[in-house]
Amino acid sequence: MNLEAIFDWCVGSSGVRGAMRRLCRGFVLLIFYQAAVFGQVAASAKPPSAPAATSIDQYIHQAWDTLSRSMTDCNSLIDPKLKTAPVLYIPQAIDEPPQVAALHSKCNVDVERLPKRITHIGEIDPRTIKTPGLLYLPNKYVVPGGRFNEMYGWDSYFILLGLLRDGRIDLARGMVENFFYEIEHYGSILNANRTYYLTRSQPPFLSSMIRDVYEADISSMSRSPKRADTWLYRAYGYAVRDHNLWLSDFHRAGDTGLARYFDLGEGPVPEQEDDSTYYPDVIRWLLSHPDVHTDYLVDGPDQPNAAQQAELAKTSCDVSVSHVCAHAHVDGHWLSADYYRGDRAMRESGYDPSFRFGPFSGSTHHYAPICLNSLLYKYERDLAWMADKLGKADEASQWNAQADARKAAINKYLWNADEGMYFDYDYMTHKQSNYRYLTTFYPLWAGLADEEQTKGLEKAPHWFEQPGGLAMSTYNSGTQWDLPYGWAPPSWIAIDGLWKVGDVPDARRLSEKFSHTIATNFEHDHTIREKYDVVSGSAQLGVATGYKGNQVGFGWSNAAYLKMQQLLAETGAQK
Repeated sequence: MNLEAIFDWCVGSSGVRGAMRRLCRGFVLLIFYQAAVFGQVAASAKPPSAPAATSIDQYIHQAWDTLSRSMTDCNSLIDPKLKTAPVLYIPQAIDEPPQVAALHSKCNVDVERLPKRITHIGEIDPRTIKTPGLLYLPNKYVVPGGRFNEMYGWDSYFILLGLLRDGRIDLARGMVENFFYEIEHYGSILNANRTYYLTRSQPPFLSSMIRDVYEADISSMSRSPKRADTWLYRAYGYAVRDHNLWLSDFHRAGDTGLARYFDLGEGPVPEQEDDSTYYPDVIRWLLSHPDVHTDYLVDGPDQPNAAQQAELAKTSCDVSVSHVCAHAHVDGHWLSADYYRGDRAMRESGYDPSFRFGPFSGSTHHYAPICLNSLLYKYERDLAWMADKLGKADEASQWNAQADARKAAINKYLWNADEGMYFDYDYMTHKQSNYRYLTTFYPLWAGLADEEQTKGLEKAPHWFEQPGGLAMSTYNSGTQWDLPYGWAPPSWIAIDGLWKVGDVPDARRLSEKFSHTIATNFEHDHTIREKYDVVSGSAQLGVATGYKGNQVGFGWSNAAYLKMQQLLAETGAQK
């Protein structure tokens, strides 16, 4: 029996109903998806998400379409991270859009409404949604690649830079408007548009996206100035709402006046279902390093009875509602509830994982990070710019005052004059971290560093610079967001920050190194990857614990390559 016949039997058989019918259909759709993406790719000797291309420029130009998804595409619904049948969820209070009705009949997927109207993040506990699924978005969007088949928060900013560089303004604008839709109907910009992300956001780049699209519209004349200003007026309202999310009580880093990352969910994240060894690997590492003192472990039986399960639900996680939790134990050891809070906050940060905030960043929620607060400083300056453009002088003054207050707090808690660098701040212990991390360059990019701080940061690249580009940290923890790995987002932020303050030699040299790493590996396997080992200059990784793969696609690496090539072209006379 071929796949088509099996699918027809799943849909039409009188013996297959309800949950079994959904599971059967989902399994076959997943096989279809893998055959379409992975099978065709294997036949042409290309990894998944990789367009056929003979040059790196051609690859990147074609990738925007290869990585595009929409509600008219059955493949958009597949979630490679889970084993459940695909379900599409639409907001509780809207009429079913025509394209959703068409998708329902075309792909034979279940379309369901969310159980309530959402006005704020965290109003729905994803565990109450029986089958996780995709959240509807009205416009086409670009996914990162690999196992990530949905639109992500901070990935989209870097993808947008590449789209605008390639003249794809309409696609970029549509993605920004999808974020407006998320704010309106799902309570905030989400980590990504899946139901299991309804409790957290991602690093706040919306104001930067709005400014970049607006300025691209004006400079390209793809819209009249009047239409662009009308769009900016609408965008400003959503940006204010998104910024307010980061002023919420749960995002406050104590009494520092700064913000922290935090996820309103509980227990292990369901998207780890496809990497069932992650949490046990964390436990094994902690057990093998007794000299590293944390409160990340609690005792409990490997086969708990009902009473023991109830106790673990308080001290660790709830095995009755989480398949991932049920496997997250080793020899009578479980991860603590507070570790899971830190683990979830780490995922909102995007840096998942490193040892920046303790082992596996299990204490992320205890820190005021320099990256987040630099982004919010820039956000407040951007809002002041928007308000000024829209004739709202009083509001512009208020935003500038907020930015000034944040800058003062950053200088008080996060700047280290002796080191000439910024560090994160543990507001629980009232101590500044000493963990050197590439995010120290965010203030250059955000425009908040003064002359003395700029001079210090211009001397700092040597801590991170490797033959293949900038490494994330100076510590090899065995996780993917530490040494020896280099990633496009913070690498571009650092390089662009150096460029903005006039440090062209460093910006050029670092661009050349990372571009060379990307291009050399492309020549080897005709793909662009999620991250690179910048010590060896290779896309082959040796991650010991945590995410061990290197996804293909890859949206933000593609964009960073284009932007670095732009920098090199525009500064060529200044070698």
